[in-house]
Amino acid sequence: MLSCGILLILFFALRLSAKDHCAFVSVVSGSLCVFLAVFVLVCTEMLSQRWRRLLGLIVWATHLTMGYTFIFSGPIILPWDQVPFFLFIIFTVYTMLPFKLWYAVVLSFITSLSHILVLTLCLTIYEDNYNPHLANQLLSNAVVFLCGSVVGAFHKVLMEKTLRQTFQDTLRCLSMRMKLEIEKRQQENLLQSVLPVYISMKMKLAIMERLQDCKDKEEQQRMVKDNNFHSLYVKRHENVSILYADIVGFTRLASDCSPKELVIMLNELFGKFDQIAKENECMRIKILGDCYYCVSGLPVSLPKHAKNCVKMGLDMCEAIKQVRDATGVDINMRVGVHSGNVLCGVIGLRKWQFDVWSHDVTLANHMESGGLPGRVHITEATLKHLNKAYEVEDGNGHLRDPYLKELNIQTYLVIDPRDPSSHSRSAPKPRVNDGLKMRASVRMTRYLESWGAVKPFAHLQSREGFMSVRLPLPNCLSDFRCRNKSQKSKFDEELHNEMTTTIDELSSKQWSKTEESGSLALWFPKKDLEKQYRALDLPMFKHYVGCATFIFLCIFSVQMLRLFPEKLSRCQWLPAVSEAVVKRPCVRLPLATVTTAVIVILAVFNLVRPRSHVEWAITDAAISSGATLQNFKARPYSVFCCILSLIACGVFLRVSFELKVLFLTLASTAYYIIILNINRKLFVVYGNVLLDAAGKSRRTPVNECYGFPPFSLSCFRQDFLLKYKNRTEQDEIETRENLNRLLLENVLPAHVAALFVGENKKNEDLYYKSYDCVCVMFASVPDFKEFYTECDINKEGLECLRLLNEIIADFDELLSKPKFSGVEKIKTIGSTYMAAAGLSGTPGQENNQRQQAQIGNMVEFAIALIGKLDGINRHSFNSFRLRVGINHGPVIAGVIGARKPQYDIWGNTVNVASRMESTGELGKIQVTVETSDVLHKLGYSCECRGLINVKGKGELKTFFVCTDMSKQQGLGLS
Repeated sequence: MLSCGILLILFFALRLSAKDHCAFVSVVSGSLCVFLAVFVLVCTEMLSQRWRRLLGLIVWATHLTMGYTFIFSGPIILPWDQVPFFLFIIFTVYTMLPFKLWYAVVLSFITSLSHILVLTLCLTIYEDNYNPHLANQLLSNAVVFLCGSVVGAFHKVLMEKTLRQTFQDTLRCLSMRMKLEIEKRQQENLLQSVLPVYISMKMKLAIMERLQDCKDKEEQQRMVKDNNFHSLYVKRHENVSILYADIVGFTRLASDCSPKELVIMLNELFGKFDQIAKENECMRIKILGDCYYCVSGLPVSLPKHAKNCVKMGLDMCEAIKQVRDATGVDINMRVGVHSGNVLCGVIGLRKWQFDVWSHDVTLANHMESGGLPGRVHITEATLKHLNKAYEVEDGNGHLRDPYLKELNIQTYLVIDPRDPSSHSRSAPKPRVNDGLKMRASVRMTRYLESWGAVKPFAHLQSREGFMSVRLPLPNCLSDFRCRNKSQKSKFDEELHNEMTTTIDELSSKQWSKTEESGSLALWFPKKDLEKQYRALDLPMFKHYVGCATFIFLCIFSVQMLRLFPEKLSRCQWLPAVSEAVVKRPCVRLPLATVTTAVIVILAVFNLVRPRSHVEWAITDAAISSGATLQNFKARPYSVFCCILSLIACGVFLRVSFELKVLFLTLASTAYYIIILNINRKLFVVYGNVLLDAAGKSRRTPVNECYGFPPFSLSCFRQDFLLKYKNRTEQDEIETRENLNRLLLENVLPAHVAALFVGENKKNEDLYYKSYDCVCVMFASVPDFKEFYTECDINKEGLECLRLLNEIIADFDELLSKPKFSGVEKIKTIGSTYMAAAGLSGTPGQENNQRQQAQIGNMVEFAIALIGKLDGINRHSFNSFRLRVGINHGPVIAGVIGARKPQYDIWGNTVNVASRMESTGELGKIQVTVETSDVLHKLGYSCECRGLINVKGKGELKTFFVCTDMSKQQGLGLS
């Protein structure tokens, strides 16, 4: 369209007669109208997509019509007539029109063949004068067209490859961006399911800053594994109420349950309690076996915190009463509530759990243990906050709990307004139906399943959605479209819709001008980006040189057809040189420059070569006496060779655009000087002869300008930019994935976490496993209770918790040692540290030797804990001592809790291990007789303590593990 406009402007600027050149004016004007119409249709996106091949054919046919009009509208037809214009058509077909490669090859072949056939017919049939050089001239035309077609096809193949790569990278970039959003959403859901928002945000920012500061991916992985963040995330809150609740009779019931039944019962019960907590504006803190405790007034202070906790306690008792009445199972609920102040937050490095600490928390715990089944037991502090909302009666808690008696706490029992029978302090007898012959656990499980509690992690986005993003992108969209909609998850549909919308909105206008590449010269404003782009490897450079060599051969062939044939020598490149050229811009750019310069020089070789006296005499004679067109048959082909040499500059697609412009400018200037200065006489004579042959009738000069637009370089730069963005987003996603892994593995063990993020994870699944042999350890710092005080000096206990955080963090650091890789931290309970060994293996497949090794490993871990605590004592000038209890045997592991999923283990083994700790002695490791036998086989010596009274177990024979503690202190500090 622009060329047509320029031709018309030149035509009228030269004041040529439209009447004499009617065909030229008509065709150019008509072509301009056609191009304008096509331009309007192309701007209509819907029509251009539907009719793009037809519009391309119209443009090609219009150009072809213009070419033949220029040929036949002149007074004389020459063998080289309109060769540059038809070469322009060939390049237009390959580079500008939306045709596939084979379609472009066919059209360029038709264009070339039609030109040669038409000129052959016109010059052999209709011309009277015999031209002995016609065959060579037509063959030269064919070589020029072949060169143009090959270079055009080469350009099209590379451009299509680049555009496909750009499209693929665009899809990948979009997928990465969407995945990043999903990762962020999942991470926030996960973190908020474990921790309150105000604490989780602080922890997330701190971890993200630490991971982003570390650029090395291996270092990031190590940091995720070690998780060395010694910050204290604890805050003081005043005027809150704390509720402790314990299911009376559940221990006996659990002993008869299968793993599945136990996990289902716990999940349904605590899921129901979570629902009640939400209704009463309470926050569940933690689940300890069958004990449930929560707080009202966190994180936002609530004036009704005491009423909320009392109401929740009554609702929990009512829920358990319904279970008891429906199943006939003798269970009940014992609830204790106290109001006061708490320190809440997270301590340690592993298995983060939101927790609360204070003397008021301890008092609330004793209110539960000193309460009555089926009743809510409250302190006088809580009663004052109730403002007579409930009727109460004396609780006499001091008669049932020595701690309450020691503090002289006045307690009360709340009277449930919904159940007058709650005045009775004794639990009602369970209703037993004659028809109930199933086990109690089966009846409980079936009834509780009707509650329909939410499964753990059901609120998180399924990772199944992003597995499709990991598919190879060429098949990504087809996979989305071909998948049956009924089988798609909600996330799959969301991913497909968002990606389709984004791709539809993506156009060249949107990505051709960005903040990263907005300059006219296509430079990146960021110098680092520009430097990285220019230093990229260029594997395709050998193909550029090959194409340039082909142009060289074509020019050489045209020159040989003009003058004389000579043998061509072959040039062989060594593989090492080729690799150096591909890898090093300092070698690549000079080679491209030299290659192009050789082609440029060869194109004008016959115009600047020294001439003999005879040749100059012939030229002078031609000027003086007249000559025919046959004497100047080679002149146009010299110009054609110059055109091909300029095309060779565009072959090096990834070479700097500025360098190519400079080279083309210099080459064009040199050509003009050579043609218009050195060879001026020859071309003047050629022009005069041409005018004489045309009968002094002057034809319209038709000079076509064409070249490679900067579009190709823009594509390459956009491709690089998308890859750069993709790489940046990939790094961010990996950081986010590391953070997600850290968060998830701080809630669940690694082998359990993999089940909740795998492809085959189903939200309706509950995780539970039964293990034949697991070693369980409880390690506490009993002296910390005396050390903990609340006063202004230690910021109401905050500084005491800071020391506890250091103790737990040092214990957690031991878990990162390869020696203790089989030890899994379960949780902390105040100043008590709970861990287990033997949970990572496949249940039932551990051999006896491995089981025994796990017990020995746990003893070594306990010794290391003692050494760590001794090191802390030396630095903090304290005298804390560790009390450890260890037991091994069968356990049940599972994940429970709908809104705050929690991994835990249950069973008689766990209960006995806890009793081994609570009945032990400071600085010693107490074990059962069975564990002592195993340790004796492993080479440990154990000292018999004798029979001790264990709550719920009667008298048990226990042992103390004999260890050389002085040798282990260094291990703990290393």
